[in-house]
Amino acid sequence: MSAVQPHFTHLECTACARTYPSGAWRGLCDCGRPLAARYDLAAIRRAVPREALAGRTHTLWRWREMLPLSFERDPVTLGEGGTPLAALPDFAARLGLSALHVKDESLEPTGSFKARGLCLAVNLAQAFGARAACLPSAGNAGGALAAYAARAGMAAHVFVPADCPRAFVLEAEALGAHVTLVPGYITDAGRRMREVMEPGWFDLSTLKEPFRAEGKKTMGYELAEQGGWTLPDVILYPTGGGTGLVGMWKAFDELESLGWIPPGRRPRMVSVQMEGCAPIPRAFASGAAEATPWTDARTLAAGLRVPAAVGDRWMLEVLRQSGGTALAVPEEAMLRGTLALSRALGILAAPEGGAAWAGLLELVRRGWIARGERVVVFNTGSGHKYVEAIEAALAAGLPAAPADRVR
Repeated sequence: MSAVQPHFTHLECTACARTYPSGAWRGLCDCGRPLAARYDLAAIRRAVPREALAGRTHTLWRWREMLPLSFERDPVTLGEGGTPLAALPDFAARLGLSALHVKDESLEPTGSFKARGLCLAVNLAQAFGARAACLPSAGNAGGALAAYAARAGMAAHVFVPADCPRAFVLEAEALGAHVTLVPGYITDAGRRMREVMEPGWFDLSTLKEPFRAEGKKTMGYELAEQGGWTLPDVILYPTGGGTGLVGMWKAFDELESLGWIPPGRRPRMVSVQMEGCAPIPRAFASGAAEATPWTDARTLAAGLRVPAAVGDRWMLEVLRQSGGTALAVPEEAMLRGTLALSRALGILAAPEGGAAWAGLLELVRRGWIARGERVVVFNTGSGHKYVEAIEAALAAGLPAAPADRVR
């Protein structure tokens, strides 16, 4: 039985453009940079008109032809994808925007957007014969790997910083993963993982294999469809490893090639990080093509405490191609934003979503986001796993910063 579907033609390096066959598992390019899955989009365009989506389930697998797994295989699935795009018209009016939406990934089966990427990575790893998978994680990715590996009957090995929020550790352990606590950051956890990896473990680290991005790109497909096949003017995305950011940009490339969205009408992409860990904003501001590792990274937004990302060059290219930007927000603004976003949605938001909300208010204040624009903010997960951050916000007595104070 084939591992991949026939429209998935090859892998291509995002830096040097070297290609590799689609029929074999591959991590990074020989040059050390991430690979991207490529498809025969002309054939898909002929075979799958946009109208063919009618009647399909609203999950990640709605986009089956644009995903790499063989059509012959029933995917391992927990019902991932199809998350709501919540309209906030009152806040839009206060900020002078024509529309403001929040893409709420807290409703994924594992409580975060990581379900999309790990679903695809586990499915492809299994199709290529994996019996065990591993990754370093700041939290949510570990839980998602544990969940999909459990469903697939695969062993999971998760390496996390020793001070990772306790809920993430318990989640992964409860789902059967072997969890190793490592002093330091996610980069240290990754280093430890590589030291102890055993033959046969498939490395599913962020962008060190090409399939997590394929799952994450479905957020871009959903945004297009939920917006009536018109994309917003601005997307604010809290960025750690950056798979979602580059994945959505890849989706927009594919949607244009399929003829499903008009050409040349892309959003400006915004990477939001924390002042305590901001390698991408620093590199963007300096004009650098790559980001240098951040030292002494500190933030309660665990998913944004990523001192170095293998996809840094790709992220920076997307930000610049889109006419976007990168900014770092203060810890207090993130905590305030977490409360504000939670109360606006009626759903306990993750601190990373709070950072994106704080970034929205700051860019509106600066005038970088103009009156009348259409904006989407990403809440990438559930705040229920971030007890420490929620307690800190409430203990500080931080007001929820009403939006009408911004302009």
